[in-house]
Amino acid sequence: MSGIIEWAFGKKQTPAERLRKHQRALEKAQRELDRERIKLEGQEKKLIAEIKRSAKNGQMGACKIQAKDLVRTRRYITKFAQMKTQLQAVSLRIQTVRSNEQMMQSMKGATGLLSSMNKSMNLPALQRIAAEFERENDIMDMRQEMMDDAIDDVTGLDEDEETDEIVAQVLDEIGVDLNQTLGETPTGIQSSAVAEGRVAEALGGPADDDLQSRLDNLRK
Repeated sequence: MSGIIEWAFGKKQTPAERLRKHQRALEKAQRELDRERIKLEGQEKKLIAEIKRSAKNGQMGACKIQAKDLVRTRRYITKFAQMKTQLQAVSLRIQTVRSNEQMMQSMKGATGLLSSMNKSMNLPALQRIAAEFERENDIMDMRQEMMDDAIDDVTGLDEDEETDEIVAQVLDEIGVDLNQTLGETPTGIQSSAVAEGRVAEALGGPADDDLQSRLDNLRK
């Protein structure tokens, strides 16, 4: 019967729509309970004031009646607070169900997407592509190395010479003589003074004396 009514007056609601509708109804009921509770709290204040006034005037009969109304009012306030707490608990459960429903739909969509991707993914073809890519990459590296060697042969560039030039330039900029530095390093070879003496002995004549004087000046 409910299905016929839904078909006659509108489309059939989904479970998520029904949950959302019930949650809105619960929230509305909670607001109504809050309004009634506020009215009762106002009535409570009035009854307290009337009880005090009747007691001051010596109207004890009216004071007792008003006290009974105050007790009933406070009980209703407590009851409305309990009802609101129960409605909040039900609303929280509905919200949890809605969240679980939404999570289930999301997981269902993600599962369908992953399934479609797995079906469309051809692992053997992917492996062949990866192997071909690695092979072509190795070939490219080899060709690049051959091209670099050919360019070096044509241009006559020597990496060792360029390296020595750069090192010498840097040492010259910082004021260090590479030959002097290497000469000061102990290597077990005869001292420069002995070598210079032998050179002077091997050579003869005035030119040799001139060379000897230059060497003496360098030692100073």
